[in-house]
Amino acid sequence: MAGHDFPEPADGRPLAESAELPEAAPALRHACDPAFRHGVVVGFDGSVSSERALSYAVGMARRTHSALIIVHVANRLPATVWAGCEPPVFVDVPDHRTEVLGLELACADHLAEISWVLVERGGDICHELEEVGREYEADAIVVGGTHGLVGRIFGSVAGRLARRAQRPVVVIP
Repeated sequence: MAGHDFPEPADGRPLAESAELPEAAPALRHACDPAFRHGVVVGFDGSVSSERALSYAVGMARRTHSALIIVHVANRLPATVWAGCEPPVFVDVPDHRTEVLGLELACADHLAEISWVLVERGGDICHELEEVGREYEADAIVVGGTHGLVGRIFGSVAGRLARRAQRPVVVIP
């Protein structure tokens, strides 16, 4: 019929084949180990508050019989490259702290009874914790509270994460 033509997709495949694409999209998502799905995500950088958060997350994972996803967000520094209207460029700084944290965690006795994995990310801490939580379909995110002046001025990671997260956030003082 005139006026009711359905154009072919840009890739040239018929519409019947292109209709299957949305179903294939979940396969392209980040695949994680099913043993860690619906686990507990915890932000960890080796500080006292993150150690308290880790201890609480270990207990939470043990009580719920789930796995623990420990996330260390590595340093990214903004390189102020403003050429015209270009946004700033972020430069990844080699962060060997993750390797040191991994070795410390591997020797920790309190982690021996549960399944855990250490994930390294770079970028904004809030965004990366939420992203890992989404990828692993986590039941909760556990973070340590900030008591310093910088947290009061710029807003703490825990406060920003609690406002934007799509899953429960537990803040450990």
